[in-house]
Amino acid sequence: MRLGHWVGFLALVLSLYILWRIRQVLLLAFTAVVLATVLNQLVKRLERGGLHRGFGIVLSVTTVLILFAILVALIIPPFFDQLPQLISAIPQGLDQLRVWFEGLSERIPGQAEDNVGILTRLTQQLPDFLSQLFGNFYGLFTNSIEIILSLLLVLVVTIMLLASPRSYRRAFLLVFPRFYRRRVDNILSECELALTGWLIGILFNMTVIAVLSGLGLWFLGVPLPLANASLAGLLTFIPNLGPTLSVIPPAALALLDAPWKALAVVGLYVLIQQVESNVLTPLVMRHQVSLLPAVTLLSQLAFSIFFGFMGLLLALPLLVVAQVCLKEVLVEDVMNDWEKGIEN
Repeated sequence: MRLGHWVGFLALVLSLYILWRIRQVLLLAFTAVVLATVLNQLVKRLERGGLHRGFGIVLSVTTVLILFAILVALIIPPFFDQLPQLISAIPQGLDQLRVWFEGLSERIPGQAEDNVGILTRLTQQLPDFLSQLFGNFYGLFTNSIEIILSLLLVLVVTIMLLASPRSYRRAFLLVFPRFYRRRVDNILSECELALTGWLIGILFNMTVIAVLSGLGLWFLGVPLPLANASLAGLLTFIPNLGPTLSVIPPAALALLDAPWKALAVVGLYVLIQQVESNVLTPLVMRHQVSLLPAVTLLSQLAFSIFFGFMGLLLALPLLVVAQVCLKEVLVEDVMNDWEKGIEN
């Protein structure tokens, strides 16, 4: 290899190392880009309605902040008020579940003694596990300064991008060779449409799931139906893992009243997720971006391993952008041109 090749190789390795070291900053920047992309569509609509762009930006950002504050106010305070009572009452609820299961096992032949033994061991181990889990949960929120600073950074960068999106877009295009800049500009437009369509679909799903969960929990008489429903809708943003996590708080609260009510809550959430998977998602995504379930799950695992919680949270928008780029660059610009070259 020539000296220039070695220099280029070392520069590539150094660049990859630097990008890896600042990966959390890049994820925050990507979050700001996604928010700015979506809010820019709203700002454009307000501009077409005759509103000045500056007022449109202020109105859009203020609306998002108000909605975020409402969600936090609905979800966080009620759970923190109920958390000490929940931790102290969980052993009692588990004992009720064990007694109920023993009575059920007497009526159903089979391995009743083994099942009761398994449940007994579970009732002995689960309270300690939950206490440790909630302790870590408290520790997460006590270290909230970093989270607040990250949110402020995302907000500031989002406003900067909204103030002059064309300038930042032109600066990004300068990274690419002159002959390919028009093509990259078209790919960016495709990514913008895909992200907007995906977010519209996921917001619709979150709203419907929150409404259905709230009505079901209110009908079952579970405490904090509004907070639990808001949490269920919010966690829909994280497929696969989010719905599983959202069922834990209402099921634990229902367990304090009666074991059958906890099972009813689990059944309610399973039914709602079936409606979301088989009805809402195909209906909404028919004209929007479509993601394969297996690819979505694997991407969540991969991004969470490499980037932690932020990777898990941003797995879907990252996958949406990656899908568009692979389709336009790898398939259209490489594979299809490769086939044309062979034919010629």
